[in-house]
Amino acid sequence: MEPYRIKVIEPIPLTTEQQRAEALKRVSYNLFNLRAEEVTIDLLSDSGTGAISADQLAAGMNGDESYAGSRSFYRFRDTVSELTGYAHLLPVHQGRAAERILFSTLLTPGSTVLSNTHFDTTRANVELAGCQARDLPCPEAKDLDTPHPFKGNIDLQALKLALKTAGESPVAAVVMTITNNGGGGQPVSMDNLRQTADLCRHHGVPMILDAARFAENAWLVTRHEPGYQDRTPRQVAEEAFRLADGCVMSAKKDGIVHIGGFIGLNDPELAQKCERLLIATEGFPTYGGLAGRDLDMMAQGLREVTEPTYLAERADIAAHLAQRVRTAGVDIVEPAGLHALYLNAGRLLPHLPPHQYPGHALACELYRRGGIRSAELGSLYLGEEDEHGNPIKSAPYELVRLALPRRVYTRSHYDHVARTLADIAKDPSTVHGYRILGQSPILRHFSIKLAPVTPN
Repeated sequence: MEPYRIKVIEPIPLTTEQQRAEALKRVSYNLFNLRAEEVTIDLLSDSGTGAISADQLAAGMNGDESYAGSRSFYRFRDTVSELTGYAHLLPVHQGRAAERILFSTLLTPGSTVLSNTHFDTTRANVELAGCQARDLPCPEAKDLDTPHPFKGNIDLQALKLALKTAGESPVAAVVMTITNNGGGGQPVSMDNLRQTADLCRHHGVPMILDAARFAENAWLVTRHEPGYQDRTPRQVAEEAFRLADGCVMSAKKDGIVHIGGFIGLNDPELAQKCERLLIATEGFPTYGGLAGRDLDMMAQGLREVTEPTYLAERADIAAHLAQRVRTAGVDIVEPAGLHALYLNAGRLLPHLPPHQYPGHALACELYRRGGIRSAELGSLYLGEEDEHGNPIKSAPYELVRLALPRRVYTRSHYDHVARTLADIAKDPSTVHGYRILGQSPILRHFSIKLAPVTPN
């Protein structure tokens, strides 16, 4: 059972299929542009969508809104310092601000950033800095069906080769995303982190954690990695942070807050450069674009998130949904993680070619039939077309991410998701594809306009 009781509720919208079909048409079939009151179950993102605890709310009431040197900052700093061990901590309003500030400071145009898998905003901020973002997922990640427990790992042999033969595009950093969101929400083992850190040290390249879901990664380590079964998630998290040279953190995930994040670093010179950019673009270093109450709620959330009872329930509800989805006849990326399930839309909708975006087609059908909002991670997210709209690059897999907000939905809500998927799976051939009408040259999935591909 959930290790909490519900103290405040919010009604959820209940709409008709006709209303949802009209809404899809109005927003040019871009689920990001739907109004919240048009969505019944919102699984678009787990970022900033969680429910805060009574203790977090109480902490926020103690927020000190002084412009500089607030008590809230020092409470935040002490909490994060104890967790991460980093000497220099800079609060920011969210993870992509941390990425922008760190990469603008750390990276030199023309260099390369290696990763187990860059997520969308991370890749965008690397490329905006004039650098190349290169993914090196482990070989096990290519098999979506295998139950290998650490498919989020980086390919150590490929990493070793890339560091050794960098050539004209030197490696400026290695970013390890825990858990590996772009790779199906899969965890990274401590052994893989340790060996990566050793390789980076040997070549004089900093290893940076994208630590948005550090606690969920730590939980899965305690469940599956030999030698860690008797460790607490908190102990594993502390070890992971100390293996790295620094981190960027979106606290909207494993900080369980609606806004917030931070940069953690050990290098004083790099930290000073980041601080100067922070002051110019985000705010004074003791608030970083946040209210004092946000800093206090983030500090409390970072303490709550490593509690075994919280993490066990999060794993349990994800497993519950995963089993219901499998029973419905829909394959997922195995094994199921904690923050999201990744539906194999390409396998469910084999009649749709990649350039008709089967992942997006399934996401739209989930919304039309059940009021469920989700996110495509397939050829709409990773593909490319020429100026005439002809496909020149497709994603390796056509996936749909069902992101699970923290402490928000109950099992009956997720049962509704599974029933909707089961209805689609009865006759998936009725699901049609989509074509692009207009798009942005960067992060196109946020603002793209599409239209259905109608059968001849």
